[in-house]
Amino acid sequence: MRHFLKLLTENKHGQTRKLCRGFCLGTQLSPNQDDSTDEFSLVSPKIRLRDGRNLAYVERGVPKDKATYKIIIVHGFGSSKEMNFLAPQELIDELGIYLLQYDRAGYGESDPNPKRSLKSEALDIEELADQLQIGANFYVIGVSMGSYATWSCLKYLPHRLAGLALIAPVINYRWPSLPGSLVREDYRRRFIKWALWLANHCPKLLHWWVTQKWLPSTAVIEKNPTFFNKNDIDILKTIPGFPMLSKIKGTSCFRHTSP
Repeated sequence: MRHFLKLLTENKHGQTRKLCRGFCLGTQLSPNQDDSTDEFSLVSPKIRLRDGRNLAYVERGVPKDKATYKIIIVHGFGSSKEMNFLAPQELIDELGIYLLQYDRAGYGESDPNPKRSLKSEALDIEELADQLQIGANFYVIGVSMGSYATWSCLKYLPHRLAGLALIAPVINYRWPSLPGSLVREDYRRRFIKWALWLANHCPKLLHWWVTQKWLPSTAVIEKNPTFFNKNDIDILKTIPGFPMLSKIKGTSCFRHTSP
């Protein structure tokens, strides 16, 4: 598994730091822009999967036939293929990075999959890679909720992976191997417990909660914004417009501005 859980480890520290800065903004949707300046097409290119569904995608970086690193990025909950990746273009050119971002089933411009499963998520990634002919091996990076789809690649696509990384991944609090000391003060444990209970017993109520507007999820996050370690904070401080340090009862914390 160590073979697969790597991300450009041969890069110099400065280059890796720049990449991390880009991914720190990765969960943010691009701001609304005027149609004349929007870098995303109104209708994105799509592939047609074997089961008839359409999968929308966007390609960035260097041409895939000249790329050293071919990376598929899997977005998280409430996001899409249009999530930001703000790594400097000169760094992308220097490292030879080709980026492939796509809308997961039921997101953005991609068709839903009523039979979606961990296996189908991995097979969507494989078919996307094959139809776009990016090569036999590629890197996969999962962001937030996209991490579970990325993790499934370890089970179903290990022979296709050049490397894999999880950015702010979702975890299972029931994992026996998860040290209790790491999550003892994590207030999200109780929230996840109730969410699982609602999903099993009151799915309509859970659907209402995730679609309602009067109490955005960001308000819950800002209640306890301690999600970053010291290295995260050092990187975030260098990103203009993303973090805003504010003093709350004498303690510095991060509050996220709207993208």
